[in-house]
Amino acid sequence: MKYKWILFDADETLFHFDAFKGLQLMFSRFSVDFTSHDYGVYQTTNKPLWVDYQDGIISAEQLQNIRFEGWAKKLEVTTQTLNSAFLTAMADICAPLPGAKELLASLHGKVGMGIITNGFTELQEIRLERTGFKEYFSPLIISEQVGIAKPHVGIFEHALEHMGQPEKHHVLMVGDNPHSDILGGLNAGFDTCWLNVDGHDTPENITPHYQVSSLGELQTLLHK
Repeated sequence: MKYKWILFDADETLFHFDAFKGLQLMFSRFSVDFTSHDYGVYQTTNKPLWVDYQDGIISAEQLQNIRFEGWAKKLEVTTQTLNSAFLTAMADICAPLPGAKELLASLHGKVGMGIITNGFTELQEIRLERTGFKEYFSPLIISEQVGIAKPHVGIFEHALEHMGQPEKHHVLMVGDNPHSDILGGLNAGFDTCWLNVDGHDTPENITPHYQVSSLGELQTLLHK
């Protein structure tokens, strides 16, 4: 195999991340019927916050609190209560993407595998535990703990330190987000593979080394 290390993103690369379903479950536990309209309103706040977080303008804690401010007032609870409840609900509905189990089992023992995620600690660790994937990954690099998010080159350098500084051409970064995963990986000097399930056009100025439409296709590619 060409690579000695494969680094994966988590959400929508290894795991389904259905935020609407998670929010519906979470709010049902507060006796609220959370609608698709409510989700649209939530996203008008949430999406720009994620951009600011990735650009280093706000912290993980600020993102977690600001996105739930309106609902916290309505329900008379703290934003942190809602954020924790949301992450718990997301863990409760977590499921690996098709082909994830087979891919990881086929690579285990042949390459080092790590995760670099902008997702939050509270969700990542439970999910890895529940899916049985925990044994596959070391390091587990979570932006909330490092204090910088993908695509910042610093989080990739942090991962390299934990991997014992392998040569960069031996590392492949796999992810679904062309900006944070692919551009971030390219800027860090890694080879990259874009998991493009929905067949989006490649964004301008971002050229992944590989592009696959499923994890099964990635498995075939890596074992060639």
